[in-house]
Amino acid sequence: MKNQRVGSSIDWITILLYAVLVIMGWMTIYSASLPIEETSLFDLSQIYGRQMLFIGLTIPIIFIILFTDAKLFERFAFVFYGVGIILLLGLFAFGKTIKGQTNWYQFGGFGFQPSEFVKTATALLLAKYLSYSQINLKFTKHQFIGLAIIGLPIFLILLQPDAGSAMIFISLIFVLNREGLPSWYFISGIVAIVVFFLSLVIAPIYLIVIILIIMIAHYIFNRKITRNPVVYGLVYLAIVAFSFSVSFVYNNVLEPHQKDRINVLIGDDVDMKKEGYNLDQSMIAIGSGGFFGKGYLEGTQTKGGFVPEQHTDYIFTTVGEEWGFIGSTFVIALFVALFLRIIYLAENQKTKFSRIYGYCVATYLFMHFFVNIAMLIKLFPTIGVPLPFFSYGGSSLWAFTILLFLFIKLDANKVNEW
Repeated sequence: MKNQRVGSSIDWITILLYAVLVIMGWMTIYSASLPIEETSLFDLSQIYGRQMLFIGLTIPIIFIILFTDAKLFERFAFVFYGVGIILLLGLFAFGKTIKGQTNWYQFGGFGFQPSEFVKTATALLLAKYLSYSQINLKFTKHQFIGLAIIGLPIFLILLQPDAGSAMIFISLIFVLNREGLPSWYFISGIVAIVVFFLSLVIAPIYLIVIILIIMIAHYIFNRKITRNPVVYGLVYLAIVAFSFSVSFVYNNVLEPHQKDRINVLIGDDVDMKKEGYNLDQSMIAIGSGGFFGKGYLEGTQTKGGFVPEQHTDYIFTTVGEEWGFIGSTFVIALFVALFLRIIYLAENQKTKFSRIYGYCVATYLFMHFFVNIAMLIKLFPTIGVPLPFFSYGGSSLWAFTILLFLFIKLDANKVNEW
C-alpha cells in the first residue's frame, strides 16, 4: 500500500527542477563537446553520447529508490557508511592515479569515484546519529562523535589527495551548527580562512596590528556576552600564532599546483599562459557572452576549445558564453529554487532523521554550486568540484541523483509517519 502512494506523495516540484537541470546540463555538455562532423546523439565515443547513457541509467536508480522502504535508509546507515569507507581505503591499493590524485576506480573505459557516493553515506549516518533523542551537541562527547563521522572520510580523501571533495564534506559543519553545535566552531573556521589569505597579502606586522584593533573593538563594543580579558588575550595570541604559521604551510606543505591556484586568486605574479590560463580563458568566455549570449552552439571560445576541461569543472563557461547574463541568471535561479525547495521540505519533515538529511542534501548541493561558479569568476581558488547535474560524469550524476532522491523518498514517506 505504501508504494502505491508514491506517485501521489512525492514532491513533483523538486523532480521537475531536477529534470530541467539535467536536460540543460546535457545540452551544455553537447555544445561543449560537439565534434566538427555530425554524429548520433547516442554515439558512445563522444562525451555527450556517454552522458546520455549516464542520464538513461539514472531512471532505474530513481525507481529503485522510490520503491524501496524509506526506513531501510536509516536502518542501514552505518552499513552504507562502512562500505563507503572501505571503498575509500581500497583506492590506495586498487585506485587509478590521474593528475596526481588517486581517487578513481577504473573499469574498462568507465571510471568510478567513490567519494561522490560517500557523501550520501556520510549524510545518512550523521542524520541517524543526530536523530537519537539523547544526543545534545552542547556536550563535548557528542560533538566529537559528530565531527568524527565527517572527519574520517575527509582524512582519507585528503590522502588521495583531493582537497575539493574534502572541502564539500567540511561544509556539513553547517548542519551540525543548525543542530546545536556551538557557533565558535563555525566562526573559528571563517576566521582561519580570512587570516590565511590576509597573511599572504599583508605584511605580518600590519596584520598583527589590524587583528589587535579588531579584538579591542570587539571587547569594547560587545556587551551581549561576558567579556573576559584573559580569554580575549588567548584568542589573540592563537590568531597571531596561526598567521605566522601560514608562511610555513604555504612554502612547505602545499603542493606547487595548490600554491599556483592561490596565487591566481590573490592576484600574485602568475603566468597567464600556464597556471593562470584556465581561469583567464574562463573569464574571457563568460564575459564575451554579454547580456543575451552568442546563441546556443554559437560560442566561439567553446568551439575553439580555448577553455580546458570545459565539459567538467568549467561547464558554466559555456552557459555564460552562449546564454549570456540572462541565461546564466536563469540557471542560477533554478539552482536557488531547488535549494530553497529542499530546505522548505526539510523544515516540514515529521522525523528528525529526515529533516537533518534534507539539510545535508541542501548543504552539499549548495557548496558544489557555489564553489564551482565562484572559482570561475575568481572568487575562490580553482579546485575540482563539479557543477551538480551539469558537469560531465556518471559518478557525479548518479551520486547527486541518489543523494536527492533519497530525500524525495523520505519526504514522500512522511504521510505514513503520522
